[in-house]
Amino acid sequence: MRLPDPQRSRIVLIGAGTYSDPHLLDLPAVPSTITDLAAILTDPSHGLVPADHCTVLLDDGDLRTVGQRLRTAVQEAEDLLLVYYTGHGLVAGRRHDLYLALPDSDFVAPEFSALEYDKLRGAVLDSPATAKLIVLDCCFSGRVVTDSMAPDDDKLSQLEIAGTYVLTSAHRDQVALSLPGEDHTAFSGRLIRLLREGIVGGAELLTVDDLYQRLTTTMAAEGLPTPLNRGTRTASLIALGVNRAFAATAGPELREQRVAAVERGKDGHWKEAAETLQGIVEESTRILGPEDADTLLGRQSQAHSLGAAGDPAEAARALRHLLADQARLLGPDHQDTLRTRQFLAVNLGEAGHREEAVALLRVLLADRSRLLGAENAHTLRTRHMLARNLALSGNGGEAVALLRQLVAERERLLGSEHPHTQRARTDLTAVQGGEGIV
Repeated sequence: MRLPDPQRSRIVLIGAGTYSDPHLLDLPAVPSTITDLAAILTDPSHGLVPADHCTVLLDDGDLRTVGQRLRTAVQEAEDLLLVYYTGHGLVAGRRHDLYLALPDSDFVAPEFSALEYDKLRGAVLDSPATAKLIVLDCCFSGRVVTDSMAPDDDKLSQLEIAGTYVLTSAHRDQVALSLPGEDHTAFSGRLIRLLREGIVGGAELLTVDDLYQRLTTTMAAEGLPTPLNRGTRTASLIALGVNRAFAATAGPELREQRVAAVERGKDGHWKEAAETLQGIVEESTRILGPEDADTLLGRQSQAHSLGAAGDPAEAARALRHLLADQARLLGPDHQDTLRTRQFLAVNLGEAGHREEAVALLRVLLADRSRLLGAENAHTLRTRHMLARNLALSGNGGEAVALLRQLVAERERLLGSEHPHTQRARTDLTAVQGGEGIV
C-alpha cells in the first residue's frame, strides 16, 4: 500500500449547486463541499496531488466544457485517477440510466443536457491510470453498482483489468441528503471529516475501503443513507491520504525517540545520534509533514548533532535551510528560531567562519535581550558564545569586557560554584593570560 504519485495522478471534482430548471432545487452545500475537498486533496503536507493537477468544475453548466476538461485529466493520469461528483442525480431513458445534473440540465429530459454516467465511466475506463476511483454523491447513485456493473455488463471484464473502485453515497433508489445547518452534503461532509481527522486505531494510510467501512458505520448510526461500493482487483487498497489520527499517535512516539537520541549524543555518541535523528526526521516528514513543529525540532537536533560529531560545515548548511523554514513558519522571534540562529553561529565559528559567527551572535544577543531580558539564561549563553568567538577571531579586548560582565552576572544569579560561572571565569582567565580559549 502506498500513496499515489502526485505528479502522475489527476483529480477531477465536479459539483453542481445551482440550477436553472425550477424542478431542480439548488444545493447550497455543494460549493463548500467541492472547495473543501479540493483544499484537502491538494494540501501540501497531506494531500494527494498539487493544485494544478486537480481540476475543479463547480457550477459549470456547459456539458461540452465539462467533457473536454474531464477528458484531458483522464488522459493525463498515469497512477491515480479520481473523479468526484456531487449534485443531483437524475434517472431517465428506458433503462433508467443515471445522469449527473449540471446547472443547465433539464429535469424532464436530462439525456441531452446532463453528464451521462455511462459516458463518464467509459472515459475513466479508457484512462491509462493504474488505479481509477469514481465517487458519486447524488441521489440514485447506487444504480451504477447494482445495475451498470452487474455480471452481464459488457464492461465488467474491462473493470476487472483496470482496477477500478466506485463509491456511491446512497443505494439504488435512495436520495442523498444535505442536512440543515451543515456546511457539506451528508455523505461528503463525513468523508471530509475522516480525511481531516483520520480514524483512531487505523493504519498509517487511509484506503478507500477504510473510508467506505467507516462511512457505512457512521451513517447507519445516524440514520442516514449508507454508501455502496464496488471494487476490482486491488483497487480497494487505493490510499487517499495519511491517517491523521495515526499521525497524532506517532507524534509523541517520534518525540520520545528524538529526546532519547539527543541524550545518547550527550553521553558522547554524537555520530550515532546524528544517524538516528536522520531516520526520525524522515519518518516525521512522511507522517507529520515537513512543516510540523516536531519535524522542525527533529531537523534542529539532527543538525546540532552533526556539528557535535565533528562536521560543523554540514551542520551549518542544514541549519541555514532550517532557519529559512522556521522564520517563514514560526516567525523570526520564536524561541526555536532563536535557538537555530545560535546553533548556526556556533557551527559557522567551528567551521572557520568566525567573523560571520560574530555578526550573527551580535544580532542574536540584541534580540534575546529584547525578548527575554538581559539576565535570561539564553541571553547569557549567547553573550558567552559571542565572547568566545570574539576571542578566537582576535578581538581579545572586547571578549574580556564581555566575559567580565558575564562572570559578575552569573556569580550574582547562579553562585560562584555553578558550572556556567566557572566556565566563564576559565575563559576570562585564558583570554587575559593570552593562553587561548579551549
